[in-house]
Amino acid sequence: MTGPTIVTARRQTTAGGPPRAPRRTLPPLGAVAALAPFVLFLAVFLLWPMAAVLWHSITPDGHLGTSTLVRALSGPYRSSFVNSFILSGASALIGGVIGLVLALAVRDLQRPAWIRPTADAFSSVASQLGGVPLAFAFIAAIGTQGLVTKAMSSIGIDLRSVFSLSSLAGITLVYLYFQIPMMYLVVAPAVGGLRTSWREAAELLGAGPVRYWLTIAGPILAPSVLGGMVLLFINSFSAYATAYVLSSDTSLVPLQIRFVLQGNVITGEQDLGYALVTWTIVLMAVGLIVMQLLQRRAARWTQS
Repeated sequence: MTGPTIVTARRQTTAGGPPRAPRRTLPPLGAVAALAPFVLFLAVFLLWPMAAVLWHSITPDGHLGTSTLVRALSGPYRSSFVNSFILSGASALIGGVIGLVLALAVRDLQRPAWIRPTADAFSSVASQLGGVPLAFAFIAAIGTQGLVTKAMSSIGIDLRSVFSLSSLAGITLVYLYFQIPMMYLVVAPAVGGLRTSWREAAELLGAGPVRYWLTIAGPILAPSVLGGMVLLFINSFSAYATAYVLSSDTSLVPLQIRFVLQGNVITGEQDLGYALVTWTIVLMAVGLIVMQLLQRRAARWTQS
């Protein structure tokens, strides 16, 4: 009995041992050939222009020009960054809060059944709507000669004296049209991942609604909410067409970039435009890295 037992044990040890790591194989040529056009498109229309902008911003006329990057943060251009930060921060904060509340409300409303598909469909469309059509829609509605403005004026309320679409507050209001749906789409998976059993367990342990949100639901949703707000900030900071149509005089970074690169022929100002683009790229890159880290942390809960 000893011999067969030993042999069997050895066989089991060999068969039940840790699996060998699979060999790393090269991707098939078909996959490489299919991916090549996308890589070429990315290199020509994204990486090459980005590298050219970075090169011109730090080496104007063949000399190291870090002073150009410093100039882009001083003088009248500083106000552009301040206005862009205010606009982006306000739209990200307001849009983030309203989008989160909307996602929570849609999750709790089980009836009627058409509410959630309708909210998802509208958010998918509205989050991508912007530019000239969106600006024209708001001008036609609440502009100086808009339908709502005239209707309010007929009953003695003059919106033009207290509100203007060309101000930062007006542009922020327009941006909320696509910021709120985008936030809803970002946080909806995390909100849907909140399990009823977590709330029931908290109630059994004596935790009230406030304590449940502060200790359980809040920390779980925090990475998704913060990541969504970072995405809204980036989206608002880089928006151009809507702000240009509403108010070309407002000092914002995208509008300043257009003015410097297309409308200003002063010697040396083109390098300043490259510097403005460089700072924008740096800001976008930092925001995307932070958003990726937050989304990776949120995925631990949504995929569990």
